[in-house]
Amino acid sequence: MTSVAPEPATPIDPRLDLHDEIRRLKRERNAVLLAHYYQDSDIQDLADFLGDSLQLAQQAKKTTADVILFAGVHFMAETAKILNPDRIVVVPDLKAGCSLADGCPVDRFRAWRARHPGAVAISYINCSADVKAESDYICTSSNAEKIVRAIPEGQEILFAPDRNLGRWLSERTGRPMRLWQGSCVVHETFSLRRIVALRERHPDAKLIAHPECEEPILRMADYIGSTTALLKYTIADDARKYIVATESGIVHQMRKASPQKEFIEGPPEGTCACNECPFMRLNTLEKVYLALRDLAPRLEMTPELRERARVPIDRMLALS
Repeated sequence: MTSVAPEPATPIDPRLDLHDEIRRLKRERNAVLLAHYYQDSDIQDLADFLGDSLQLAQQAKKTTADVILFAGVHFMAETAKILNPDRIVVVPDLKAGCSLADGCPVDRFRAWRARHPGAVAISYINCSADVKAESDYICTSSNAEKIVRAIPEGQEILFAPDRNLGRWLSERTGRPMRLWQGSCVVHETFSLRRIVALRERHPDAKLIAHPECEEPILRMADYIGSTTALLKYTIADDARKYIVATESGIVHQMRKASPQKEFIEGPPEGTCACNECPFMRLNTLEKVYLALRDLAPRLEMTPELRERARVPIDRMLALS
């Protein structure tokens, strides 16, 4: 995998209206801005398409734009490049990575597979292009259950890199799976003690949680689902108050969709802002503007890696 770093950017004129400039550059570049729900609200509101990992992968495959600006994390932009080899794919910040992807290096993943010959490897989309190329199927939290159920009964399954999602899927489907022991730095830090206290103070609130959360949080949850599923649930459900145990960026969309309802961000341990993904929040409005202006940082990869990584992604999209 190759990422092309930019030359030092010329300063941004402080008189510029960045919202207007980003809209102008999108038109001039024939660019599409894809943004994940975990981005800052300013970036969310400028996005041409906003979604979770599955929706963004689907949209990346459909786009006719010349330039894809991916406001998310590195593996998401890699997926866009795999699906669009002839288009320019840029990111606001190359350092926007992922603890799950970082915790599953391809050499260790390849060795793990070798210890279980004949097993089917399903990898959560939160992994590098190199790991995708070594996998049989990719999944997201939106379609993971469907992917697991598509594997023939009796077939050994390896699931990487998120142990919490894997354990939840195993319980949901009744399929035993060997789990890579990775986790998300955001979802593993929600405080059971503080959520219990919140529920005591707000007995009318429902707890909704992403399946990347630790098992004690999931056992307490009134509803478990992907980022998009959580959003849809709060729109359709008749409760008036929710405790949201996932990255806090989605709360912006929940409040926009249901302004009459109250949304309480799930608290982490301590006083840190650990319910915000530190990688997602590396992207800023200024960096979005510079990426469009300079068409950098740009993602590139070898045809061989791209073609191998595309196979399990296409299998996922076909089942989705």
